Amino acid sequence: MVVQDIQQFAEIRPKARAYFCYLFHKNLPNHLPSVSIESLTARLLKIRGDLQGLEATYVLDAAGNQVTPTYLKNGKKEEDIGASRSTRAYYYRAMHERRCTITDPYPSLLNDELTVTASEPIFDEHGEIVYVACIDMPLAQVLRIAHPMALESVSGRFFRIAYGVFTVVLALVSLLLFVKGIEGFLSYGMGHYERIEIKDIFEATILLTLSLAILDLVKTLFEEEVLGRPKSDPASSIHKTMVRFLGSIIIALSIEALMLVFKFAMTEPHMLVNAIYIIGGVAMLLVGLAVYIRFTNLGERH
Repeated sequence: MVVQDIQQFAEIRPKARAYFCYLFHKNLPNHLPSVSIESLTARLLKIRGDLQGLEATYVLDAAGNQVTPTYLKNGKKEEDIGASRSTRAYYYRAMHERRCTITDPYPSLLNDELTVTASEPIFDEHGEIVYVACIDMPLAQVLRIAHPMALESVSGRFFRIAYGVFTVVLALVSLLLFVKGIEGFLSYGMGHYERIEIKDIFEATILLTLSLAILDLVKTLFEEEVLGRPKSDPASSIHKTMVRFLGSIIIALSIEALMLVFKFAMTEPHMLVNAIYIIGGVAMLLVGLAVYIRFTNLGERH
């Protein structure tokens, strides 16, 4: 998926740049007294032959004008000699940084697919940039090379399917809890709600709260791991999901403790200590959640 591919590219960008820089340094002549366009073109065509999936190669001069045709992966070429590329990121970044660079993904003019361009400045013996060698490669191919866990890989698809299966099962559990939560009310029939006992209301509230907590977890897993929703801050996303889930559990346990207090106070006063134990456990969970939120927020600010 496009969104998750872009996110994965942001993670593996240093590896991708290192790979392209290695190809440039290994194959292209640089810092030599005389570098001809013909020799650069021959070396770029060699890279095109060796690098599966490469989309196009071409050479720019120091002013950003294209001085060779655009050599495509299928052996064809486009006569773009003289076209100005001085406003393109792959040109001015290579000129400014004076080193091998790699662009962000952008729609290719050749096929409208997301493409990444790697560029390498070519220096003469005086350290002046005379040419900029460029290669275009589809984003999907870059991910296959530099990211072993890309969605298009076998293992990537496996984990995506696994997350999908787990979310479906958890969604069914949430549905069962929801049905069980309202089953007690439905058993009284229409028009007989005055016979509903307080105990049934407490139990239904606990089940519905747990159902909501699991459904919220399912929503997060499905959107982020299966659909590939962008995560601007993965740590913050996990933090919010954890807080909501633990909060739902604390609410359910608090309701259970309150229900037991009412029940034991009326029927078995000597059992009130068990309710107190649950209340103590809820208090400890609240303290632990507060500490977790405190340290997590501190970590995000730093």
